[in-house]
Amino acid sequence: MSSLGGSILKKGASLRRSLRFKKDSNKAAKQESPISDVLTERTGENETEEEQVLDEIEESYSLPEIPQTPLSVMQINKLIEMEVLEEAHLNLLAMRLELQKEQEQFPDDAPVELAKKEKDLILLYTDLRKKICTIVCDSNSFPARNKALLVHVARIIQEEEKRAEERGGLPDSWMEAWKEAVSEGVQVKVNSVHLEKKEQNPSWLAVHLGLLGKTIVQDLENVNRDLRWSYPPSFKVFSNYVKSYHRIVGLHLRKLEPQVTEMKDLYALLDWILNKYKSEKIMGSFSLQPDMAQESADLQLEEGFLEQLFEKYCFRSKEDISAALDRVIELEYESVWKDRVEPQQEDNFLQSPFPMDIWTKVQANVVHSRKLDPELVQKVIASCLEELKTFPERFETLFRHHCSALQPQPLWTEYHITYINSFAALQQYMEGYQDRCPKEVEGFKREVKDLILRLMQSLEEQYKEDVKPFLRRMMTRKWLTNDDDFNSLYKRTELLSQHCDLMRPPYVQKSSHEWLHHVGEDLSNIIKETNKTDIKKHLQPLVEHYPDFSRKHLVAVLYFRGLKKGREYNLILQKLTTLKKEVDSSSINRSQVLFGDMQVTANTDCLPSLPLVCVNFLQPNS
Repeated sequence: MSSLGGSILKKGASLRRSLRFKKDSNKAAKQESPISDVLTERTGENETEEEQVLDEIEESYSLPEIPQTPLSVMQINKLIEMEVLEEAHLNLLAMRLELQKEQEQFPDDAPVELAKKEKDLILLYTDLRKKICTIVCDSNSFPARNKALLVHVARIIQEEEKRAEERGGLPDSWMEAWKEAVSEGVQVKVNSVHLEKKEQNPSWLAVHLGLLGKTIVQDLENVNRDLRWSYPPSFKVFSNYVKSYHRIVGLHLRKLEPQVTEMKDLYALLDWILNKYKSEKIMGSFSLQPDMAQESADLQLEEGFLEQLFEKYCFRSKEDISAALDRVIELEYESVWKDRVEPQQEDNFLQSPFPMDIWTKVQANVVHSRKLDPELVQKVIASCLEELKTFPERFETLFRHHCSALQPQPLWTEYHITYINSFAALQQYMEGYQDRCPKEVEGFKREVKDLILRLMQSLEEQYKEDVKPFLRRMMTRKWLTNDDDFNSLYKRTELLSQHCDLMRPPYVQKSSHEWLHHVGEDLSNIIKETNKTDIKKHLQPLVEHYPDFSRKHLVAVLYFRGLKKGREYNLILQKLTTLKKEVDSSSINRSQVLFGDMQVTANTDCLPSLPLVCVNFLQPNS
C-alpha cells in the first residue's frame, strides 16, 4: 500500500463512511460488502494521493465512530492482513466493547461462547500488533510505502495506551512494542551492512565500519525526512531511532570483537567507537542537526567491554613490540653478524641503527593510543617497556652465540663497543617516558646497565688475556735490555684506546675520579729511579695520594724493579711505615680505594683485578 499523504485526516471521514455499515442493511450485506468497499476506496486514493506531510501530526485526535456491530473474526483478520488498520482496529474496539457488556451480564459464571469470543479478540489483537510491528520494522527500509500506514499505527498505539486498564486488550505496552519494532528495524539495517571475511580482505573491519557509519547516517536522515512526520511528537521518533542505533550497534561490535585479533583492527575498532562514531562523520553529521544536538552521541556498550578492548589493545601492543624486537635481532644477524660486516659509525661513534627503530615503533604505539584515550597512553607505554625489559638479555644471548668465534679479533671488540653505544642510546630514548612510567623505565634501565657492564667486563677480560704473556716476560730483567714485549703491550693498549675513542659518553671516560690521575706517575717514578737511595724520596706523594698503598704493595713494586733484599731495601720499607703513621687518618677518603682491592701474590700476573679504566695509565703522556 502506498502513502495516503498529508490530506489523510480530511479524507478519513470519507474512508470511514465507506467502511461503515448502513443501519438498514440485512446481516448478509453487513457480512460481505465492507472489505471490497474499503479496498476499492483505498486503491482510488492511492492512485491520486501524492501530497507530502510537512509536519508532525497533532498529538490530540478524535477517534472515529466505532461500529455498533463488529465484523466477523475472519473479516477483521482479512482487514489486518490487507493492512486496513484503522477499520480493523475500530471493529476490534467494537468487539471489545461488546465483550465487556456481555461479561458484565455474567460476572460469575460466563458461558463457553463468551470465553471463545474473548480468545478470538486476543488473537485478533495479537495479529494486529504483529502487523503493526512488521510495518514499523520495515518503515525505515520502505519509507514511502509505509508513511500513511504509520499514521494509523500511531493512532492505534495511542488509543490502546489509553485503554490499557480496560478488559479485552493485550496486557503489555503497545508503546514498548513499537520501540522494540523500531529496534528490530535498526537491527535489520545493521545486519545488512556488507562484511567481508578477514581472510579475503586485510582491511575487512575498516571497510565494514566505514559502510556501517554511512548506513547509520542515511537511515537517520530518512527518519528525519520521512518517518517522523507520520507520528505525533510524544513518540520522539528520531530520539528512539538514535537510541536504538546506540544499543544495536554496541551489540553488533561486541559480536565482532572475537574476530578482531590484529593490532591495526583493534585500533580501527577503538577509533571508530571513541572518535568516529560521535564525530561529524556519523552522529555529529551536519545533516542530522539540530535534532542530534539534543541527543547523546555515545554508543551504548556492555559494561566492561571498553575496558576489555583496552586490555586487549595493550596486550597486542606488547606482542607487537615483541615481534618488532625479534625482527631487530634478525636484521642484525642478516646485515651484520652473518657476513661479519663492520659496524656503522654515527658522528664518529660506533652505533647500530636499531635504537631509533625501536623508539620509533614504541612512539608510534604511544601516539596512536593518545588519539584513542589519554588514560590508555600510560598503559601502552608500560606494556611496551615491560616487553623491552627482556630485550637486552635476549639480544646478548644471540649476539654471543653468533659472534663468540670472533674473539679476540678487533671486529669482536668493535661489536662490543657498538652495542654499548646502542643500548646506551636506547636507554636515553626510553627515559623520555620516565614521568609517565617511572617504575617500568627504571626496570629497563637496570637491565641495560647490567648488559653494558657485562660487555665492558668482556672487553676488560679480553684485554687482560691479551697482555698477560707480555707482562709475564716483562717480570724478568729481560725487559731492561729488550723492549719487544713492552712495545707489544703498548700497541695492544693503544688499539683498545683507539676503539674506546669510538665509544660514546659516559662510557668512553675511563673514570670520572680525578684522584686516579697520579698513580701512573707515582709508580713510574719508583720503578725508573736508577739510584736506590733516592727511591725513598718518591714515597711521600704516593702515600698522600693513595693512603691504602701498603707495605705488601711496595714489596711487589720493588720486586718488579729488581730490588728484593738488602740494607737499602729495608730502609725503603721503614720509610713507608713512618710516612703512613704521619698521615692524618681523619683526612683519608675511604671511598678512594685503589690498592686496597688489589691482591698481591707471588705470581707474575700483575693485572689480576686491574679495571679497564686504568689502561690509559699505560699510554704515553698519561
